[in-house]
Amino acid sequence: MNKIDQKIVVTGGCGFIGSNIVKKLVSIGYSVKVIDDLSAGKVEYIEEPMKDREKCIFVKGSITDSEFLKREFEGYDAILHEAANPDVRTSKDNIFKDFEINVLGTLNVLQAMTSNKITKIVFASSGGTVYGETKVIPTPEDHRLDPISHYGASKASCEQYMASYASLYEIDAITLRLGNIFGPPSNHGVMRDFFMKLKKNPNTLEILGNGKQIKSYLYIDDCVDAHIRALQTQLSGHTAFNIATSEGITVNEIADSVVSVMGLDNVEYSYTGGERGWAGDVKKAVSDTSKAERELQWKPKTSIKDGIRKYISWLEKESQG
Repeated sequence: MNKIDQKIVVTGGCGFIGSNIVKKLVSIGYSVKVIDDLSAGKVEYIEEPMKDREKCIFVKGSITDSEFLKREFEGYDAILHEAANPDVRTSKDNIFKDFEINVLGTLNVLQAMTSNKITKIVFASSGGTVYGETKVIPTPEDHRLDPISHYGASKASCEQYMASYASLYEIDAITLRLGNIFGPPSNHGVMRDFFMKLKKNPNTLEILGNGKQIKSYLYIDDCVDAHIRALQTQLSGHTAFNIATSEGITVNEIADSVVSVMGLDNVEYSYTGGERGWAGDVKKAVSDTSKAERELQWKPKTSIKDGIRKYISWLEKESQG
C-alpha cells in the first residue's frame, strides 16, 4: 500500500497540535478521521480540511470510551495519538483525571488497535516532563525516566504500555517526546501568557519563578513535520525520539523576545520567586535530538526566535478580531 493511501485516525485532532497535523495530512493526500471530545479542542481548527469530506471527517467522542474507539478505528491503518489532559500545573490536584484520560485513554487506544489489527501508532509524549530533573544536558532518549509531576508520570506510563503492546502484538510504536510546542492556534503557554499580560500593561511583566528556567521549545510546523516523518518511517517495536530544539532558552530570554517583537521598551520584570514556575515544573529540560536527525531524517527548520515572531504576529492579528 502506498503510504498516502493509508487511512489515519488522529485522536485529539481538534486541539492545537492535532489540528495542525490534520491539516498537513489532508494537504498531502491522506484520508483522516478526527476523534476529539472538544473538552479543549475546537472544530473550527479543522474547518479547512473538513471541506473535503472524502478526506477528512470528524467524530465527537472520548478516548475514555473503549467501545467507541473499537468501532471508530475499524478500517483504518494507523493512529496518531494526540489526545491527552495536557495541563502539567493542574495534574497535581487532578491526578485521577490525569490517569483516566492519559493512561487509561491510551490503553483504550492500544486495545482498539489490537481489536482492529492496526499495527502503527505515533504517540505524543513529553520530553519536558518524563525525564524529570537530569544532570545530562542535552538529555538523550536512553536516559532513565524519572518524572517529578503527575503529568510526566502519566506520559511515562503510556510509553511503557507502548513498549509492551509493541512487543506482544508486533506493533510499530513510535513515541515522540515533544519539547514545548508553540505557535498558532495555541491558546496557552508562556509566550501567550506574556503577550496577554503586556497587552493589558505594557510597562510591567510578571514572570513565574525566577526567570532562569531553561527549556527546549519547538515551533508547530517542525512538530508536525516530525509526526509525518514518524508516520512514514517503518521501525519495529517501540522507539522513542526527542522532538525539540537541542538548544534551550530561558524564560527571561523568551520575555525579551516577546517584548522586542511587540515593539516595547523599558518593560520592568517582576518575579514570583523560587526556582520553579509551579509545582512539578522542571527547572532545566533540554533535549538531545541527534537520534531523530539520524533515524527520522528530521531537523527543526524554524529557530525559536523566528517562531516567536511568527506566533506573536498571529496573536496580534487575533487580538484585533
